[in-house]
Amino acid sequence: MADVIIAGGGPTGLMLACELRLAGVDVLVLERLARRTGESRAGGLHARSVELLDQRGIVDRFLAEGSAQPLAHFAFMHLDIEGFPTRHPYAVAIHQSRIEQLLEDRAIELGVRLRRPAEVTGLRQDATGVEVEIAGEAGTERLRADYLVGCDGGRSTVRKLTGIGFPGTDATLTAQLGDVELTDPPAEVVFGPEGRRDNGFYMNFNSEWPGLYRIITVEFDKITNRDEPVTLETLSEACTDIAGTDWGMHSPRRLDRFSDACRLVDRFRAGRVLLAGDAAHVHFPSSGQGLNLGLQDAVNLGWKLAAVVRGQAPDTLLDSYHDERHLHTTHMLNNIRAQTSLWRAGQHADALREVFHDLIEFEDGNRYLGGVISQLDTHYPMGDGHPALGRRMTDLDIKSPTGQIRVFELLHGARPVLLDYTGRSELRTALEGWADRVDLVEAEPRDDHWSFPVLGEVPAPAAALIRPDGHVAWVASTGPADPELPETDTEALVAALTRWFGPTRG
Repeated sequence: MADVIIAGGGPTGLMLACELRLAGVDVLVLERLARRTGESRAGGLHARSVELLDQRGIVDRFLAEGSAQPLAHFAFMHLDIEGFPTRHPYAVAIHQSRIEQLLEDRAIELGVRLRRPAEVTGLRQDATGVEVEIAGEAGTERLRADYLVGCDGGRSTVRKLTGIGFPGTDATLTAQLGDVELTDPPAEVVFGPEGRRDNGFYMNFNSEWPGLYRIITVEFDKITNRDEPVTLETLSEACTDIAGTDWGMHSPRRLDRFSDACRLVDRFRAGRVLLAGDAAHVHFPSSGQGLNLGLQDAVNLGWKLAAVVRGQAPDTLLDSYHDERHLHTTHMLNNIRAQTSLWRAGQHADALREVFHDLIEFEDGNRYLGGVISQLDTHYPMGDGHPALGRRMTDLDIKSPTGQIRVFELLHGARPVLLDYTGRSELRTALEGWADRVDLVEAEPRDDHWSFPVLGEVPAPAAALIRPDGHVAWVASTGPADPELPETDTEALVAALTRWFGPTRG
């Protein structure tokens, strides 16, 4: 029996497994495929995902294999994020296949158990756990865990077996993707608006496999049965119709189809079963959000599920996973729908593109859309008060009694941190009941302001409670230079500690 079973060994499932193991939870990952295909649908990490990896101390592994590029775009209209307040104002171009391998290596280092091939074919939950039926090389088998998390993709078996609704908008286009050889390759890469035509758009660029090209075609107002196979002929016909040539494509290594169907589960949780990644949300790959949304799901859920499994917090804490990620993903899917609309040809779409292009030229417009696309502006509702509440903590340099350190270095162990610039006994006393769960870091004040992509500069508080996912859960109402800490601040701190990390024991 495992504490948690994760169905799906892609980036989301592996990231979640790592998060749970950092908290000491026994994790079993079940992967349907016997071996990795080496194929990549996603091709990069946005700035916030890079920050998440930095928070866990493994970002250098990904930077060593990827290429950092100051790239963010809204429907291929360039956004400037280089001046954003982050150590990582860029995206990292790295194939999904390498992301998965690096995360799997990390998971194994941490002691995650991984079984493949093992496909979930049934489940039953009761008040004490979940029984999972799997099919593998040894036939049918039943396993039991306290919780099951479905990270098994857009056609998630776990979601279907649990009966969680998947509402959204239907497809309005058909896209095809092929990694193929070309007899007469194009002289230039087409990766942006230059591929727009009246009847669709196309892209061509180097595949992750040497000697192959990736060809993508999008046909508007053409809806194809998603179970209908993609063939070299269907890709060639679409490419010729849109681009005027297929460049002599042949010898495909991979062929795939997708659409702009946009769906989000009506609940991320049903009892002891939860969903994350593509199992919870699907959309057109505008600006490359899918894999990155999944990583954020994993980091939001991991510490919460670990606290519940370890008996530190009630299982109602898991409801906040739905509340926070459903709200954030709703906004992101609306953004993606807007981008997809701007891909269409014709005077109406052209006019919209002109308007958005003009808005992006303004600093506020660039900052707003750049914050959304990079996901640096991810913001969870945590009540009124300081503007930093609910936002991801900036990676400040701080000076503590042990020396110079970055905030993200404090989060390497996926434990919450109370960052205190006051040195006052009231905060130490308030924290005593959670000393086994929350790290106290006393530091010298260095910054009068904290900076955020959309908010800009806000006054620095005298203390802040930072969740393991890097989001700010409480701040003092006073600044570092103020001599007094109101009693209401310590009361609010105790309430935040109880809400996020469970009641004290005693």
